[in-house]
Amino acid sequence: MTGPSMRERMLAGELYIADDPELFRDMERATSLRHRINTMDPTDRPTLRALFTELLGAYGEDSEIRPPFSCDYGYQTFIGARTFANFGLMCLDVARITIGDDVQIGPNVQLLTPTHPVAAGPRRQKWEAALPITIGDNVWLGGGAIVLPGVTIGDNTVVGAGAVVTRDLPANVVAVGNPARIIREVEP
Repeated sequence: MTGPSMRERMLAGELYIADDPELFRDMERATSLRHRINTMDPTDRPTLRALFTELLGAYGEDSEIRPPFSCDYGYQTFIGARTFANFGLMCLDVARITIGDDVQIGPNVQLLTPTHPVAAGPRRQKWEAALPITIGDNVWLGGGAIVLPGVTIGDNTVVGAGAVVTRDLPANVVAVGNPARIIREVEP
């Protein structure tokens, strides 16, 4: 009996090799849907909603993503209700990306779940893994912000434009810089 497939390993958060036929099919599906989303008339909101609903793991009521949009698989990205993402959202969703309700995402934000071994040998052999990203409710991610693997951002938190979030941020704070650091609490 053989062990888990590379797809099963990826979904379990274990080391896996992405160059796998099953994962390739999943990525091709996402590539086709992304192409349709990114090349269609952006004013055709019903068709955009239908395509995002087909692509993503969840796409909340009254949410909007402005193309262009990028992802690896789509089914690993879950977006809550009334969330808005401006142009250029990139979700490298090798691990689950959970975005809460009422989130505001500026242009060119990157949510990056993949990790790679530091040791040269396993990296050369194409092993990789991923850690999930969780964005709480009512968060604002400023334009160009980057959120790294394994990060959780608490409810109501504001991340400044261009910030690189390398570790968890609690609820109700403002964080800026590279690496992002908390500069104050959010006013009620």
